[in-house]
Amino acid sequence: MNQGLERCPRAVARLKPIIALKAGRSTAGARAAASHTGAMAGEDAFYDAAFERAGIVRVNTIGELFDTAALLANQPRPNGPALAVITNAGGPGVMAADALAEFGAEPAPLPEPVLTQLDALLPACWSRGNPIDLLGDASPERYAAALEVCGTAHAFDGVLVILTPQSMTDPSAVAEALVKQMSGRRFPVIAAWMGAASVAAGVERLNQAGIPTYPTPEQAVRAFMHMVEYASKSKLLREIPTERALAPTFDRPQAAALIQGAVSRAAWTMSELEAKAVLAAYGLPVVRTVRAGNEQEAMDQAADLGFPLVMKVLSPDITHKTDVNGVRLGLRGEIAVRQAFREIQADLRRYRPEARSEGVMLQAMVEHPECELLLGAVQDPQFGPVVVFGSGGTLTEIIRDRALALPPLNRLLARRLIDQTRIAPALRGYRNRPSAGLDRLEEMIVRLSQLLIDFPEISELDMNPILLKDGQAHVVDARILVAEPARPAPFHLIISPYPEEQEMRAVSKDGVPLWVRPIRPEDAALLADLFTTLSPTSIYYRFFSPIKSLSDTMLARFTQIDYDREIALVALEDTEPDGKMLAVARVIAEPDGERAEFAVLVGDPWHGKGIGAILLDRCLRIARERGVRRIWGTVLKENTQMLALAKKLRFRISKVPGSEDCELEMDLSQVKFE
Repeated sequence: MNQGLERCPRAVARLKPIIALKAGRSTAGARAAASHTGAMAGEDAFYDAAFERAGIVRVNTIGELFDTAALLANQPRPNGPALAVITNAGGPGVMAADALAEFGAEPAPLPEPVLTQLDALLPACWSRGNPIDLLGDASPERYAAALEVCGTAHAFDGVLVILTPQSMTDPSAVAEALVKQMSGRRFPVIAAWMGAASVAAGVERLNQAGIPTYPTPEQAVRAFMHMVEYASKSKLLREIPTERALAPTFDRPQAAALIQGAVSRAAWTMSELEAKAVLAAYGLPVVRTVRAGNEQEAMDQAADLGFPLVMKVLSPDITHKTDVNGVRLGLRGEIAVRQAFREIQADLRRYRPEARSEGVMLQAMVEHPECELLLGAVQDPQFGPVVVFGSGGTLTEIIRDRALALPPLNRLLARRLIDQTRIAPALRGYRNRPSAGLDRLEEMIVRLSQLLIDFPEISELDMNPILLKDGQAHVVDARILVAEPARPAPFHLIISPYPEEQEMRAVSKDGVPLWVRPIRPEDAALLADLFTTLSPTSIYYRFFSPIKSLSDTMLARFTQIDYDREIALVALEDTEPDGKMLAVARVIAEPDGERAEFAVLVGDPWHGKGIGAILLDRCLRIARERGVRRIWGTVLKENTQMLALAKKLRFRISKVPGSEDCELEMDLSQVKFE
């Protein structure tokens, strides 16, 4: 498994850019890669999903790798893709616009105030649009004036300055003018100095000043758009979910009985009835479907379900029912039901005479749906289960509107998955069509994610089509393939899921019932509330600095953790499902996995009640189970309460060399927990 691909990069990408170049995008390239090393056999799209989740920017060529690295290393991050293009020749400006179009962008429009300013500074025949054509006789002063206007306007996220060799243009002088203009400013500026040796001195001056310079506009634009991508992904990594975690309303025993029953009898393709029962056990909105073994049963079931109806062939040997003409729609009476039953059985014998018949399935028909969707999953040897969402129906493989994501997924990640598809704008509401109930779709994706987390036996799963009507989703067809799992749960996942086995209940010294559990991304608001209970002294003891509030970046860092390398437990008042947060303790493993640092934070109103001891004791137990041998932490000498807790838990306390601070250390291999 490529777990290393996800563990560290997600934490690092919040702070530093990560750029990836992976060969094997094409079918031929993938075959060549697989023949070279079997370790890279995963579908290329799965790598894209992994990179997306980790905040990694993927480039296509070695040239793009170095071009993007140079820009990210030298320029501030843009807030968006709005690029102003300044040039002394029309053709290269058009090339820049074409390059932007490859990324679905275009040169930013010039607001009226910017046009007015440029009109006053530039010749009367300038382009009066973006790209901003300064004309072939552009002087260093003209370049500098245009850059000043664009760099101070709030309409742009960056500026590309293009220079082509002209008899009346001095490349070095223009470069010097740009350097002076941008001195002391933090605004994304890139340059395309065209002309090779004739502009070499100007290129060198720009590079010395930290302005990355490229030989063509296309290279400059691609590097800029990759930087925009990183800035966007970095922002998403710090985004805080606004919804609380989904309540666990799953019938795992029912799903387990069906899935394990299929595996035990080597029925690798579950029947549609079984598949729908599994999905229903996890709260997915399947249309009620019943079996009829003969014509009379079909008549009786139809009378119970009501009309209109859908009838489908039921055979363990048929995967795609339409291949044998095995579906009848819009049945509106007993005569239609009787005729449909006979036709389906006759068609099965005609198209697949060797196939076994178990009768038919009947279900209510969803008429005039507003949209058809696909939601499913596939198990990959490298990445584990991968969730697929997109446009559904019989043409889904031709349309190929799909997006992929790696479990576990919460509502925030589910919404991002939906937004990656071409069907997303229609789902949000289009013209006279209302919104398709995105909250419900998000919940379906989260529920599917949990199903895949719980059952590594699922090798493929399809809900296609899912029909949307009046804001409700209806799973009208479903297929599940199972297999003997290569790894037990949760080791089949590339990203560790929420470790519910770490949940426990406890009681404080003064009898307050506590709910101790791992921290969740949705806990950001609770953690912010806990911070407000801290005195300036408590804040300084924990953070070693007098901060006034937790920024969104800090909240994301503290709540969106990698459960496989960090332990973070919170204590909540056990008076409601997500009561007030009283304290938090965490253990962060070092790369070797044998040493780890700990930290404890208890709200001021709950000091001295033993809550910190409960949390830290539980963290230490989990750490030892994971193979951590030594735990350490730094404590200010004035923090007497923490030092007292350390003594109680039998930490070794020593002075930090050259400091008055104390270092706490414990050899977990020598500790005997009660």
